[in-house]
Amino acid sequence: MSLSLVQSRALLGLEAVQVTVEVHLANGLPSFTLVGLADVEVKEARERVRCAIQNSGLEFPNNKRITVNLAPADLPKDSGRLDLPIALGILAASGQIDAGALAGFEFAGELSLSGELRSVRGALAMALALRKTSARPQLVLPPGNAEEAALVPDSRVIRARHLLDVVHHFAPGGQAKDADGTPLEQDPDGWVRVEAAAPQRASIGPDLADVKGQVAAKRALEIAAAGGHSLLLVGPPGSGKSMLAQRFAHLLPDLDTDEALESAAIGSLCGRFDMQRWGQRPTCSPHHSASAVALVGGGSPPRPGEISLAHHGVLFLDELPEFPRPALEALREPLETGTITIARAARRAEFPARFQLIAAMNPCPCGYLGSSIRACRCTPDQVSRYQGKLSGPLMDRIDLHVEVPALAAEDLLNSTPGEGSAAIRERSQIARARAVQRQGSSNQALAGQAIDQFVALDPAASKFLQTAAAQLGWSARSTHRTLKIARTIADLSGAESTQLAHVAEAMQYRRVLKAAG
Repeated sequence: MSLSLVQSRALLGLEAVQVTVEVHLANGLPSFTLVGLADVEVKEARERVRCAIQNSGLEFPNNKRITVNLAPADLPKDSGRLDLPIALGILAASGQIDAGALAGFEFAGELSLSGELRSVRGALAMALALRKTSARPQLVLPPGNAEEAALVPDSRVIRARHLLDVVHHFAPGGQAKDADGTPLEQDPDGWVRVEAAAPQRASIGPDLADVKGQVAAKRALEIAAAGGHSLLLVGPPGSGKSMLAQRFAHLLPDLDTDEALESAAIGSLCGRFDMQRWGQRPTCSPHHSASAVALVGGGSPPRPGEISLAHHGVLFLDELPEFPRPALEALREPLETGTITIARAARRAEFPARFQLIAAMNPCPCGYLGSSIRACRCTPDQVSRYQGKLSGPLMDRIDLHVEVPALAAEDLLNSTPGEGSAAIRERSQIARARAVQRQGSSNQALAGQAIDQFVALDPAASKFLQTAAAQLGWSARSTHRTLKIARTIADLSGAESTQLAHVAEAMQYRRVLKAAG
C-alpha cells in the first residue's frame, strides 16, 4: 500500500488539535516533500526521520517520491512532535508495518538520529484532549511524556523508548526485520503501558515561625490564604517581606485532581512540568526586569507567561515598582477575570491565570520612609514619582495592603519564635472550607449579587462601611473588596454574619501608601 494515515496532535494554545499525517509513496524522481504549514523544526524532520529509519536497521524508500501532508493544512505545526508519526507513516506506506493496525492509536515524539525517542512539550494537553473524545485512542509517547499523560484519569498511555519498539508492535508477526529479512533485536521494556503516579505530598518548606515579630503581616497572610486574596507588603529593606512571601504557598490547601491537571498542563506546555511537584501548588517569582510578554504571555504562536504558569498557585513580585509599567498594567484584567486572552493577527489564544498575587515593595527609593530605625533621605518629589509607578487601578485590584515595619535589633534578637505555618494553615483551610460549603467558591471569587447574598452584612457594619467609604473616597471595587475581606475574617472567627469588628479590621488592610512629609 502506497498511502498511509497516522494520527497525532499539534498544540494551539492549551488545546491539542488533532493532526492527520498522510504519507504517499509514488514512482518518479526520488524526493521527500513535506507540506501542511510546517514550521522550521517540522521541516527538519525529513533528515531526522531518514537517519532514524536507516540507523534502526529498517529500509528507507530512497528510490520513491515521498509526499507527507500534515492536515489540516491551515493549522501551524511546530516542534519535533511529528517525527514519530512521519516515520511510522513512511514505514506503513512502504509495507514494513501494518497500516491498518495504526488505527486506534495516536503518536507523538521527536526522533534522534539513532532512532531514540525524545520528549516533547504538551503531553498533558494531548491526554486531556483525548479525554474529551468518544473514541478514546491509545497514546504512544516517549519516556517522561508518557508518565505525564498517564496522570489524566482513565487515560490509556504507552511508553516507547525507540522507534524499533513501536515498529515491533505493528510489524507483521510482531517482529521487525531489516532489508535482508533478518529479525531485529527487541527490547522487552520498550513498549510498556504506564499507570498514573500518586500525587506527591507537599515538601516541608520554610516555616513562618522563622519570621520574628510581624504579627500584623502574618495575620494578613492568614486572611489571604483563607479567602484567596492578593496581598501587597510594604516596608523598609530587611524587614522580612520576602521571607513572609516565600512562606505563603505552604499555607494554601492542597490541589484537587482537576486543579492539579490544569496547572500541570500549562507547565507541560512550556516544558516546565516536574513529576516531583505533581499535585503541588506552583510558585512563580519572575525578576523585576521581566517584560509584559514574559508576565502575561505572547509570541507567535502564543505561549503562556508567568501568570498562567502560576495558575492555582502564587505569583510573587518582589520590588514591585521596579517592574516595567506596561508589565504591571497588563496584570489588571487577569486579576479581575482569572484569564488572559492573547490576540495576534493570525491566532488567538486564551490561557487560565487564576493566581494569588503576593507583591513586596519599599515605600520610597531609599526604602526608609516612615522607618524608626533609619531616617529617609528621599525628597517628597522622589517619593511621589516612586509610588506613582503603581497606578491607582492596579492598587485598587490588590485586596490587602500591609505595612511590614523594621524590627529593632533588640526585638529581633530577644523575640521568641512565632506561630508556625502548620497551625495557620489549619485555620485558613477550615475558613476556606466554610466559604466553599456556603457559596461554592472562595470569598475572593464572589461577584455581583453573590456579594450581597453571602456576605450577610450586619446593619451596624453596613452603616459604618458606607460612612467610611464616602469619607475615604473609595471606588465601588474597593468597597466590594473590603466586604470580601471582612467575610473572610468572619469565616476565620466562625461567625455566621459579617459584623462591625470584621469590617473594621478589613478596612485596616485598604490603607494607601504613606506620603513623604
